[in-house]
Amino acid sequence: MALFGSLSEKLSHVFSKLTKRGVLTELEIKNAMREIRIALLEADVNFLVVKDLVSKISEKCTGERVLKSLTPGQQVIKIVNEELTALMGSTNSKLTIASKPPTIILMCGLQGAGKTTMCGKLAKMLKKQGKKPLLVACDIYRPAAINQLKVVGKSVDVEVYDEGTNKPEKTAVNSLKYAENKGYDVVIIDTAGRLHISEELMDELKDIKKAVKPTEILLTVDSMTGQDAVTVAEGFNNELDITGVILTKLDGDTRGGAALSIKAVTGKPIKFCGVGEKMDDIEPFHPDRMASRILDMGDVLTLIEKAQTMVDEEEAKKFEKKFRENSFTFEDYLAQFDQVKKMGNISDLLNMIPGASKFKFNANMIDEKQIARNKAIIQSMTPYERRNPDCIKGSQKKRIAAGSGTSIQEVNALIKNFYQSKELMKQMSNGKGRFRLPF
Repeated sequence: MALFGSLSEKLSHVFSKLTKRGVLTELEIKNAMREIRIALLEADVNFLVVKDLVSKISEKCTGERVLKSLTPGQQVIKIVNEELTALMGSTNSKLTIASKPPTIILMCGLQGAGKTTMCGKLAKMLKKQGKKPLLVACDIYRPAAINQLKVVGKSVDVEVYDEGTNKPEKTAVNSLKYAENKGYDVVIIDTAGRLHISEELMDELKDIKKAVKPTEILLTVDSMTGQDAVTVAEGFNNELDITGVILTKLDGDTRGGAALSIKAVTGKPIKFCGVGEKMDDIEPFHPDRMASRILDMGDVLTLIEKAQTMVDEEEAKKFEKKFRENSFTFEDYLAQFDQVKKMGNISDLLNMIPGASKFKFNANMIDEKQIARNKAIIQSMTPYERRNPDCIKGSQKKRIAAGSGTSIQEVNALIKNFYQSKELMKQMSNGKGRFRLPF
């Protein structure tokens, strides 16, 4: 299921009933607010946060501006969108850069949240922005923690500074001298985690904080743990006064409790989110875009940004021209698999397209493991069949299935999804659609 899919589905159900009505009564608004409250609580959003949020939405939705509106259902959606955005922080909170290098980023969090991997992702992202980062190994307790950071550092071509089992605060202080001598302008310090918040852990982090005076203290939490993540964030913030949060495993979070609660509970912004296992799978956290995705309004800006950095522009223009001219073939479809795959998880990309949930894509089509089978099906077609999909009938399907080691059902599913994709992209690329192909 897509990002926050469970919550998004429930809210869409509520709004579909409202938008079908030409006029709304206060009772209908009240019933809708009750359903929204239940949906948010089931999404593991903090109870007090839900209470405050629904109260604000109700107050704005029961005014004459909504009830007397020509499109009251749309007005309700607009208000919910605005309040969700405000709840998560309104605007993207950028990384603070020190006026005098190096910028010092102290990474903290519990074991298992993905902190060490996130150090590497952050380093790679900063490299792309023209920075020269240094990773520092200050986790001296967990077996192979230093080696893990070195493997991560090697994968993103960033140096790792370590002093073995020397005291973490000493290593951190010495790393700053090393960074200044070697011209590093960002120092990312990977610290030890624990299975739970402990006095020992906090004392060590406080010692490091006092010794290096970090520009940013970023807490890494696992978004899939819901309210536990919020409790962890509150605990770390009370002890360390963190400057921001990084949510990991957001791509696997169908509920959204942590994303919707952390800012309201701690007062500290979510700055980044991890959306996959690759080192490129890190995104700045944009509250407005996240709210739009929750409400099935898509996230075209993030889709455009991904496309601009990951997809070959000339190839994209060629695809767009083919869509406009209705000359898109299975050969193009095959080539596009590779282009789109560079941008990340396909189901997440589809979720960024406004109203994409209305297109009933076969689940196998957006399963990463199925892509290889789909390629085999296309490669088992003759060149003529790839260029002329309409000619593929029963006997050809049987031959294609046998040649690709798949079933006729899978061949049918691929052909169906091909035509659905063609129709969706045609809407995106022609003048009649709400938006153009974002490449």
